[in-house]
Amino acid sequence: MRISLPLLSTAVGLGLTAAAVGAAPATTAAAPHTPDRSAHMGYEPAAGSGEDAAANRAFFEAVVKSVAEKRAADPTSAAAVTVYYSAADAPSFRSQIAGSAQIWNSSVSNVRLAERSSGADFSYREGNDPRGSYASTDGHGSGYVFLDYQQNQEYDSTRVTTHETGHVLGLPDHYSGPCSELMSGGGPGPSCTNAYPDAAERGRVEQLWADGFQAALDKALEKAGRR
Repeated sequence: MRISLPLLSTAVGLGLTAAAVGAAPATTAAAPHTPDRSAHMGYEPAAGSGEDAAANRAFFEAVVKSVAEKRAADPTSAAAVTVYYSAADAPSFRSQIAGSAQIWNSSVSNVRLAERSSGADFSYREGNDPRGSYASTDGHGSGYVFLDYQQNQEYDSTRVTTHETGHVLGLPDHYSGPCSELMSGGGPGPSCTNAYPDAAERGRVEQLWADGFQAALDKALEKAGRR
């Protein structure tokens, strides 16, 4: 599946064209989602290209930049690098989002996820979208993960959410991988319920948030006149 850049309106992630397997959760009164058609990367194994990789990189860099600028403004903050998210616009998926954060926080040590009511680095949204679930950013730290109702009924919802959050943390899709790889996404099929990153995926996130974040922080500190 092709993705259309420019990167300033970029979507990355698990966008499976969902089958009609049921209605949206009755617990939500969310307004219908109007998808941004400018770009999209799917949950389908047929997707995946160099452009997709560039889109994923743009999302990761936007989040790193947002976190680094907060740290530069408050250098006395806690030592742990924390990415803040908002789940206010995805009330039907609160348990999956919390589970995803817990999975990542127990899997890596160089970065942690925490919920915040304001000033979040990215947010979660919910609704209906024929592309399924995906992550999107404008390239300036205003990123979000969209969770599609039908896809989350057909596929394990915690795996979908944790996979999409993996894009936020810098991981690309790898559809040809086994179920044991979180970023294989929909490749192994709906029967795959593994929601945990494997050792290679954990190691990659650790590396990205050790090296990539430090570089972004140095730049943010220089911009703020602290170096």
